[in-house]
Amino acid sequence: NYFLNIAIGYSGRSELVDAVKKICKKVEEGDLILEDIDESLIEDNLYTSDLPDPDLIIRTSGEERLSGFLLWQSAYSELYFCEAYWPEFDKINFLQAINNYQERERRYGR
Repeated sequence: NYFLNIAIGYSGRSELVDAVKKICKKVEEGDLILEDIDESLIEDNLYTSDLPDPDLIIRTSGEERLSGFLLWQSAYSELYFCEAYWPEFDKINFLQAINNYQERERRYGR
């Protein structure tokens, strides 16, 4: 019951724009009213609507930014930054990330 998301040619901003367009189309067609729009509706219109939000995001290449990855879904994700570039990211790097994650106390914004 684990999920692995790898972003290739993905833009979190484009995903949000697409979700808004889908919702606006439903409002325009009379299937929704403005008051129906809430977090749940937005989540239902994202590319990952059938997946849970990520618990851990591993960012390779030494960069310490999300670069637009899962902007909505990553709100309460734990972030792990690794110096290894993706092609060299190996089992040791992965286990280090998992170990680091296991030592954290998840607070979900509290």
